[in-house]
Amino acid sequence: MAWTEGESVEVLFRAEEIQARVRRLGQRITLDYQGKALVLLGILKGSFVFLADLMRAIALPLTVDFMAISSYGASTRSSGVVRILKDLDHSIEGKHVLVVEDIVDTGLTLNYIYGHVRARGAASVRICCCLDKPSRRQVAVPVHYKGFEIPDEFVVGYGLDVDERYRNLPDLCRLVRNPA
Repeated sequence: MAWTEGESVEVLFRAEEIQARVRRLGQRITLDYQGKALVLLGILKGSFVFLADLMRAIALPLTVDFMAISSYGASTRSSGVVRILKDLDHSIEGKHVLVVEDIVDTGLTLNYIYGHVRARGAASVRICCCLDKPSRRQVAVPVHYKGFEIPDEFVVGYGLDVDERYRNLPDLCRLVRNPA
């Protein structure tokens, strides 16, 4: 499917597959967090679509907070430099935090977030990602819940972007750069 001149996308996971996987993740999280004060911590902007679907699939009382982190800019590769653009709005001390991320790539960003959240006094910290790209991992991070494992390809749609484009695609797609 052509989207932007010089780029096209190829569907990896259709919206129906994504929703089925999110429902299963929600059921597992519901079982694991029974009786606990759960905070979903969405990492903006990429996780917001996944987070919205995931929180509706979790049958527990919970709260939601967000952080905005930058490590990509307009590039399709992480720079390795992590900057907090928006920090937590509420205290997470003594609460069980589930960090919700769109994709785990090098692990650098999530490693930073994981340490940041633990330092804030969370009772526990776990990671839930929509996509996991283990072949690019530079830092080991504990991924407790994952939707799909993917190869080393740049993926867009379902909230994921390149230079703020493609977030609105309902499917998860491989970005293809077409030579001019």
